[in-house]
Amino acid sequence: MPSARLITAPSDTPTEGSATMTSAGPQDLVVTPATLDDWPVISGWAADEGWNPGLSDGPAFFAQDPNGFFIGRLAEEPVSAISVVNYGGEYAFLGCYLVRPDLRGRGLGLTTWKTALAHAGTRTIGLDGVVAQQDNYRRSGFELAHRTVRFTGVVPDGKAAPGVRPAGKADIDAIAAYDSACCPADRPRFLDHWLTAPGHRVFVRVEDGRLTGYAVIRPAHDCLRIGPLFADTAEDADALFTALSAEAAGRRIAIDVPEPNTSAMTLAERSGLAPSFETARMYTGPVRPFAAERVYGVTTLELG
Repeated sequence: MPSARLITAPSDTPTEGSATMTSAGPQDLVVTPATLDDWPVISGWAADEGWNPGLSDGPAFFAQDPNGFFIGRLAEEPVSAISVVNYGGEYAFLGCYLVRPDLRGRGLGLTTWKTALAHAGTRTIGLDGVVAQQDNYRRSGFELAHRTVRFTGVVPDGKAAPGVRPAGKADIDAIAAYDSACCPADRPRFLDHWLTAPGHRVFVRVEDGRLTGYAVIRPAHDCLRIGPLFADTAEDADALFTALSAEAAGRRIAIDVPEPNTSAMTLAERSGLAPSFETARMYTGPVRPFAAERVYGVTTLELG
């Protein structure tokens, strides 16, 4: 699998493009808001990078902030993309930063970046970027919070776990409240789609009538992706992961684990998964307090 680059650094040695692109530069780039119709192009580029986007990600992503996706065009042909998705008035998340490989090294990515960043206004911005580019992000005002490690592999078939069941409509309010406690911002519009998207399977763990964790597994280009996996304790997380393993039925899975959560790292390793790449979670400023110890699997590197 290629190295993960949620922030794509332009190549210094671009290959030759089409005739109309040969001498094109940032001055020729037109960056405009993207629409859901542009998502197949953006997700296709992401798949080519080895990021393994989910098959139903687009509608949920755009639901959170329909104006938070941008695409750059040369002579009306898509060549770059980025997302700066706003969550309320205090927080935004940057992702999907891509430049077509044959046109890297011309400043197109930087122009796309600068154009889109204004959408966040004065909000704190988060991102998950390749560790090797940390210095570049710092120069743009981002500071490291922690590393996130993607684990992949095939796990043994799971089984029913005590207290774990598929989520139903009656669980939605409890899930939303639990999710809010585990994230730097509320995201109700995103959740409305994420929990009901085609192919997404949602599980909850309930103890004495109280939600103690929830998890989602979804189909993606290369393998199934888990996210989020939020849980009160390692026992809750293990029970949910067992249910997800049963849902995977021996297929390859991937989960993005925050390195500071040592219980989450242990769970992934004990399950036979292996690190495939890592990213750096970085912020431009403070974020509201949230229960980071409950985050056993990040929802999605693209939107946080």
